[in-house]
Amino acid sequence: MKTHYKVLIVGGGTAGITTAARLLRQSKAFESDVAIVDPADKHYYQPLWTLVGAGVSDKEETEREMQSVMPEGVDWIQDAVETFDPDNNAILTAMGQTYTYDYMVVGAGIQINWDGIKGLKETLGKNGVCSNYSFEHVDYTWETIRNVKGGNAIFTHPNSPVKCGGAPQKIMYLAEDAFRNMGVRDNVDVIFGSANPAIFDVKKYRDVLETVIDRKRIDTRFRHNLIEVKGEEKEAVFENLETGDIDTFSFEMLHVTPPMEAPTFIKKSPLADEKGWVDVNKHTLQHTRYSNVFGLGDSSNLPTSKTGAAIRKQAPTVVENIMALIQKLPMTGVYNGYTSCPVVTGYNRLVLAEFDYDKNPSESMPFNQAKERRSMYMLKKDMLPLIYWDGMLKGVM
Repeated sequence: MKTHYKVLIVGGGTAGITTAARLLRQSKAFESDVAIVDPADKHYYQPLWTLVGAGVSDKEETEREMQSVMPEGVDWIQDAVETFDPDNNAILTAMGQTYTYDYMVVGAGIQINWDGIKGLKETLGKNGVCSNYSFEHVDYTWETIRNVKGGNAIFTHPNSPVKCGGAPQKIMYLAEDAFRNMGVRDNVDVIFGSANPAIFDVKKYRDVLETVIDRKRIDTRFRHNLIEVKGEEKEAVFENLETGDIDTFSFEMLHVTPPMEAPTFIKKSPLADEKGWVDVNKHTLQHTRYSNVFGLGDSSNLPTSKTGAAIRKQAPTVVENIMALIQKLPMTGVYNGYTSCPVVTGYNRLVLAEFDYDKNPSESMPFNQAKERRSMYMLKKDMLPLIYWDGMLKGVM
């Protein structure tokens, strides 16, 4: 059994698969010398879960067998990393196997902490409590939306990093549309309880989203962090992060975006920064202490939104810099913090936000993207999944 690889990739999600595919396209010398370590059987295209929760797409479209997305020429080690030993260029897996490497890439995603909100796990998927962040329960979001006749429909954003920072509000805009279409909107109070201080970080897109909120008559409660769900009583308990006050709201529907954190096996490793994320240079993506280790995607401490679109720009940087190191050349790959957040603002409407580390718009379309457009909605719904499965994961986009 092979136990040493030129490049060992931890994580078989978007970051890991894309990086592996690009390495293999870069050079055939990597064939059978690149391995991906990941225990999962399935691979998911999670950006579409927003539209699943809104009754537009089927969740089965978002799931594929892990084996089917593995790039040809890559070894898949279906195991979990237990311990990193970067001083000896090694990892130890849950099955007790040691693997060594010349270079390691860590793209292990983000860990959802369902226990981070008291009472959430016990009531998720019933009592009107739903979340698009769970493949198991995403269908229940649409079931809940359809059954709302009145009362409070509450949507939350936690006091933590999240994957796709726009997702907590996207489903709110779609649900508001659905309530209107079903003729119950006047009976429903739509509330956004967000730990953030504003609806969006980048002013150009914040301005247009604030007009959406005004048009849809959404009650925004910023700096409010959900800390408890009382499912049977249908009550949501928030902490005001400015004052420390506790506010309790009744609800008919509660869509929860759970708190998220760095994966435990990374937090306890020598690769982690003080908050538990893989500690990398934000431009080269090289680890700050181990020169043959790179990190990208959600498990890294890159100061940008955790999105698949960001990985699309990060993966080429990692590959370019690994190739430079192998050839003993200076690293030239630079990542500028580009990320993208397609903010669905309703059925057939979307604002395509693209920006860099400095929160400056970094738009790829020849028009003003700070505007709701049907064309951009169709891009997200129909084109981006194809680009993902047939482009990114094959290392060609």
